[in-house]
Amino acid sequence: MNTILSKEQLKQFEEDGFCIVRNVIPQELLDRLRDECQRFMREKDEEMDRKGVEVDEINHKGKRYFIALRYKDSKTMQDLIFSKQMEEITKKILGEDVYLFLEQFVVKAADKGMTFSWHQDSGYLDFDHKPYLSAWCPLDDVTEENGTVYLLPYKDAGTRKRIEHELQEGTNDKVGYFGDNPGIPAILKAGDIALFSSTCFHRSGSNLTNKSRRVLLLQYSAEPILKENGEPLYWADPFIKDGERVKKEPVK
Repeated sequence: MNTILSKEQLKQFEEDGFCIVRNVIPQELLDRLRDECQRFMREKDEEMDRKGVEVDEINHKGKRYFIALRYKDSKTMQDLIFSKQMEEITKKILGEDVYLFLEQFVVKAADKGMTFSWHQDSGYLDFDHKPYLSAWCPLDDVTEENGTVYLLPYKDAGTRKRIEHELQEGTNDKVGYFGDNPGIPAILKAGDIALFSSTCFHRSGSNLTNKSRRVLLLQYSAEPILKENGEPLYWADPFIKDGERVKKEPVK
């Protein structure tokens, strides 16, 4: 029986571009995901130390991390990405074919986590594509104080389509909304998920608490998202095909 995403939540997603689902990720898996996040942060710090830099793309050492494309090194991540819960969610929103597009840990450090400006996830792609699904999975309880995500309904943004973004100096963020609407804060417990379309504008505030704010962002598409040469932009790994789960090789 499908129980995670209700008809009302699905309607809100279609009308506003986002919805919230509660208590999706079990505690045991949350604990393992937190351990994996810390492992990848340590590796990122070591990489930046080797390069002799404090900023690497949109990663800022000790402040803000975006650690992507590591799921094949983590059975724990795969246990969530290809779970029954994510199968139900992605099928209801994307349909009978679902591909993993991208996964990344997003971390704001204690007391000094940076903000992230108004953007659409699709704004980071510089070519036309079918909107995809972002599943924003907090590994810690998230509030306005520790830098949760703020979501802007389509009607307030004035568009459902991808628009061109501007590069912000100093942070390397891309910005696509310049209005004064503060958006709707997602107040979530660890294990809840904020679901939003890649064309839904969102931002996040600073982490003003004494603990890190850790999130695992999973992104799925209804078709492979490819570069001009036909290669996947990130992943194009099949999860569901013709309504059925694609069998995965056992993780060694």
